[in-house]
Amino acid sequence: MDHELFELAEQLGRSLKAGGKKIATAESCTGGWIAQTITEVPGSSAWFDRGFVTYSNVSKVQMLGVRQETLEKYGAVSAETAMEMAQGALSNSDADCACAVTGIAGPDGGSPEKPVGTVFIAWQYKNGGSEIIKKQFAGDRQQIRRQTVKTAIEGIADYKLMLAAGD
Repeated sequence: MDHELFELAEQLGRSLKAGGKKIATAESCTGGWIAQTITEVPGSSAWFDRGFVTYSNVSKVQMLGVRQETLEKYGAVSAETAMEMAQGALSNSDADCACAVTGIAGPDGGSPEKPVGTVFIAWQYKNGGSEIIKKQFAGDRQQIRRQTVKTAIEGIADYKLMLAAGD
């Protein structure tokens, strides 16, 4: 178990539980690692609603409602796709907030425009608030994925973002 990630998930759980809120996740490049980290926390069923692992483009369309046009125009690894993933996770769950990640963990798949380590993380809230960030992580596949999980959980646990999850 990764103690740093576990502690971040515990902190997230305390914040969500105190506010009576639930989270859903939509993951591509992390393959469910965010949901796994969250559900390692005992009692997480009180604040974790569900997770979607949508690795293929078809699954992003079918499970999250990502528009085919978005994928064709911007690609699976884009701010636009990440935001549609977060919106889809929120609308297809009973959660108050959702986090979505899509990126290129490597070692292959990068391009000059989107090199290995390019990751988009989006957060969407039931009240309409949202945020998206682009990161360029360094390291091997495992390191890039871990940094993505850490950043995603830190972002949702951020106090300013928790305020946005209010009714």
